[in-house]
Amino acid sequence: MSGPARPAGSLSAPGTLSGATPVGEVTPLPDEPLAELAARYGLRPSNRRPTLLTYSRQLWQRRHFILTFATARNVAMYTEARLGQLWQVLTPLLNAGVYFLIFGVLLGTSRGVPNYLAFLVTGVFIFNFTQRSFLVASRVINDHLSLIRALHFPRACLPLGYVVVELQQLMLSMLVLFVIVVPAGEPVTWYWLLLIPALALQAVFNVGGGMMIARIGAGVDDLSQLLPFLLRTWMYVSGVLFSLDTLSRLKGHHTLQAILQANPAAVYIDLVRNALLKSQRLSNPGAQPYNFSKCWWYGKHPTDKPYWSAYCHPPPLSTWPDLWWLGAGWAVAALVIGFLLFWQAEAVYGRG
Repeated sequence: MSGPARPAGSLSAPGTLSGATPVGEVTPLPDEPLAELAARYGLRPSNRRPTLLTYSRQLWQRRHFILTFATARNVAMYTEARLGQLWQVLTPLLNAGVYFLIFGVLLGTSRGVPNYLAFLVTGVFIFNFTQRSFLVASRVINDHLSLIRALHFPRACLPLGYVVVELQQLMLSMLVLFVIVVPAGEPVTWYWLLLIPALALQAVFNVGGGMMIARIGAGVDDLSQLLPFLLRTWMYVSGVLFSLDTLSRLKGHHTLQAILQANPAAVYIDLVRNALLKSQRLSNPGAQPYNFSKCWWYGKHPTDKPYWSAYCHPPPLSTWPDLWWLGAGWAVAALVIGFLLFWQAEAVYGRG
């Protein structure tokens, strides 16, 4: 007597299936269109760019990963060096020392700037935050192609994570900066609390700018070679080494001063300097009622009477309200434009 019929696809012998498709034969495709079949099972192409809202939500869901990734990179950055994490502090400090020796002592560009050491170190540390964020962003996609091709995640995690790396290093640099400016004669005041919104605006600007540069660098390998020269030029015209207010003392340079003052690096540097350095606030043009003779004397002999710059008219875009509006405007514009540009190319990163 024969046993009960086996259902199709049941085991008929060890390692074989009854009713299985013989080797070499191709299983016919279903009659319904593949697009409808994929939609019925919730399938979609893995390289399809998500909507802007979905992409933002995915990025927010990975915020803990971004923070953990940044912390791990910071810890691993100097593990092979003998001094270890101390280089996070020594690097900007040595840069500031070199600039002070060359520009403050040998070339005398401290002309008209009270407490030039604190002025210079503040500018170097703050500009270094933007400079390093942009340099890393220029090669962040090409340096992580294996990760991009192996895992599915919002690619914006990479430039955002590295800006967080630089922000964490800036926090260490700020501790060193406090140790420098206080012995240099700068008092601790309530103005120091303004460092928080000033650095927050700069961080947002760096995120947006970093995404723009990451988008360009993903398709133009030469950008990482050219960018250091562009950033060095940007540093020289952003008032890192000298006060932009001194340009207005030279005949015919008022417009140039206003243009340079409006650039984002100069804006964030001045916001931090005004919050941190009392000497900067007291010497800013417009800090005192206008006095023609004192302003004229500062224009002729700024080394002798540096604080008399306060009796001059403030140049355009140099007052505190102007600086805060410019800082907020640059931050929002960079973030919106950078995020949109980076998101538009989300599906092509790492595709060669």
